[in-house]
Amino acid sequence: MSNEKKIQLFYLLLLLPSEEMSLSWSKPTNQSQEEGLSPKRYDDIAMPKIFKRNADPCTIVGCKWFKSGEHVYIPYYIDTNYSPEERHQILAVLQRFNKATCIRFVPFKLQNSDYLYFYTRPNEGCWSYIGRQGGGQFISLERNKCLRTSTVSHEVLHALGFNHEQVRIDRDEYIRVLFQNIKPGRFNFWKVRTNNMGSPYDYNSVMHYKKYAFSKNGQPTIAARSHQIHSFGNSYGMSNTDIDRVNKLYNCRKN
Repeated sequence: MSNEKKIQLFYLLLLLPSEEMSLSWSKPTNQSQEEGLSPKRYDDIAMPKIFKRNADPCTIVGCKWFKSGEHVYIPYYIDTNYSPEERHQILAVLQRFNKATCIRFVPFKLQNSDYLYFYTRPNEGCWSYIGRQGGGQFISLERNKCLRTSTVSHEVLHALGFNHEQVRIDRDEYIRVLFQNIKPGRFNFWKVRTNNMGSPYDYNSVMHYKKYAFSKNGQPTIAARSHQIHSFGNSYGMSNTDIDRVNKLYNCRKN
């Protein structure tokens, strides 16, 4: 690790809550670390046992994490297979949610029944369930592949209850999906009745696929109907609309 990286990590440690400074982390013991790994998935979305393809969980059944007072407290555990630097890449994203929304990610304690478990395994890739599943809920963030700010934000937003932007029922008013260029077996271009919280279509959402996502031939898989739009998605994390949707879904008053 370079001296510059060490300095950045040192200052990040100073900004973390006191709980994060302790090495005596509580570790989940009520389920095997291997239990629930590698579920059936459609691209980066893990499928619960009961699933309706044409609607995401936030439109058909309760998917939200429970609110206590003005905040939504979500315990999390980060796999010990991550390096300290990788761990803090994840923590930096969680801190962004803590600052911009009423979501409060807090370190896991043994009395917690529902929590997020960030883990890494070779060839598992990046995936998450949509909404709260109950119990220990995995988010797969494979090392050296899934730890960019945008990717971590994307998978956490799935866990909070949000689907991909380009699957909205009204998406054809804003984009064209070029199915002839998409790799076979890719399902995250199907239309779904998503819960958009009354917000406009957001080309810059971190939940929006990029222009060449899952291309089989190097050609675009998504094209905007407006000639003024040239790119999709967000490489820097949540857009303002992403933040607004979280706050609306969880009835946040103040951060």
